[in-house]
Amino acid sequence: MKKIIILIFSLNLVLISTYAQTLSKETVLIETAYGKMKVKLFEETPLHKANFLKLVNQNVFDSLLFHRVINGFMIQGGDLISKYAKQGDSLGHGDMGYSIPAEFNSKLIHKKGRLAAARESDDINPKFESSASQFYIVMGKKRTLEDLKKYEERINKTHYTNCARGVMKTDEGKKLKSNYNRLKSENKLDSAELVNKEIEDHIKKEHIKTPEYKFNAEQISAYTTIGGTPHLDGTYTVFGEIIEGIEVIDKIAAAKTDKRDRPIEDIRMKITIMK
Repeated sequence: MKKIIILIFSLNLVLISTYAQTLSKETVLIETAYGKMKVKLFEETPLHKANFLKLVNQNVFDSLLFHRVINGFMIQGGDLISKYAKQGDSLGHGDMGYSIPAEFNSKLIHKKGRLAAARESDDINPKFESSASQFYIVMGKKRTLEDLKKYEERINKTHYTNCARGVMKTDEGKKLKSNYNRLKSENKLDSAELVNKEIEDHIKKEHIKTPEYKFNAEQISAYTTIGGTPHLDGTYTVFGEIIEGIEVIDKIAAAKTDKRDRPIEDIRMKITIMK
């Protein structure tokens, strides 16, 4: 299931470092029973932009549901299965059968009103590639400086965990793990501890290759005044922004949902490119 999972960026991703935020000439219209949202896509995420426009032109999104709604967090849609889903059906599994390489940009942050791509969790998606059709629109909420500090700590901790996971998937990591398990099973605890320290040293060497994560001035300003979901920055590709109709997010997010966060009453979408 493609759910919004808190992760941290990898050096193996397509990382774009430009600082511009260039809006597309195209304006995308998302229509729902709760109102209309006009969206501009970002030129800095060309792969996501091209794919999204292609799917819109093919009418892929017509009658799909906003199948996952969490008030104060985000609204998510684009599951192909949702078009004919019955009440109570579990959603979040439908997609196009391909993914889009991550396109991260430090200026394209998760402030309220931003359009971003959903994706599989990092354990089965180590390159953090995006779903081709499932997307979410950020709601979030205003954050304090104390909140942001906690998110920085959380992101850095997750980054360390991901570094450890990467190390243990290497041939050397597998060998060390096997040796550690053998020594422990033989009750040679002192030797096992030495191997464990060697593993930790390998992880630390990988971890220091990436600077400690810190929110920049723009992020701090946006998240303390407009609001958003700061812990998703650098982890999911943000590729668009609502330019009109941002109040519709709040209306959809207020809908009653079941235990899977699916709205009790179906909220369908129609997405077109405005002429």
